[in-house]
Amino acid sequence: MAVFTIADLHLSLGTNKPMDVFKGWHNYTERIKENWTRAVSDEDTVVVSGDISWAMRLKDTDADFSFINNLPGKKIFIKGNHDYWWDTKSKMDRYLAEKGWSTISILHNNCFTADGIAICGSRGWFYDAESDEDKRILMREVGRLNTSVELAKATDLEPIVFLHYPPIYGNAECEEILNVLIDSGIKRCFYGHIHGSGARYAFEGEKYGIQFKLISADYLKFDPIRVI
Repeated sequence: MAVFTIADLHLSLGTNKPMDVFKGWHNYTERIKENWTRAVSDEDTVVVSGDISWAMRLKDTDADFSFINNLPGKKIFIKGNHDYWWDTKSKMDRYLAEKGWSTISILHNNCFTADGIAICGSRGWFYDAESDEDKRILMREVGRLNTSVELAKATDLEPIVFLHYPPIYGNAECEEILNVLIDSGIKRCFYGHIHGSGARYAFEGEKYGIQFKLISADYLKFDPIRVI
């Protein structure tokens, strides 16, 4: 068994939102399938860290979720900023069960264990949250991350954090999210959201004793990377 991760699949099999118009995204759905099938087995787990489907409503995700469900491995979904279909966990769990998509699970105020690690995380939020609304959302995400990390630590396995938004970008830092990671002794953090030329400002490497890694699909050439 192994754990892989990738973010920002931006699938649009059931809606008219093609990503092929962007540089580097040609045939991306086929490339995801080919790379994923080559690297991942049915016994493995893949954490998909946000911006999964362009569908606006949960009922419109069918083509995208069916595509993912049929790929090898167990999949764990985290919310991204474009996942407008995201609903309460109970509604999403029920919808997945009704459709028979048994390989997909939702990470939301919880954690999962796989291959000797505890998988935890949340969407995160902007590093430059200034408006009252942004600050409110940020603190809600901090609470969700705290809950997920504490549940992960209770397993006595290494907690590894997956976020959608980067906690560090260029010279900017999301202090509130970073404080959770630092205070909880997190050693590895994977994040997405950053695309194209913006990747030059993405922080990768060690800071505050934490290893950070960008996992946006286009940055990874649509090839899930192994976590453990």
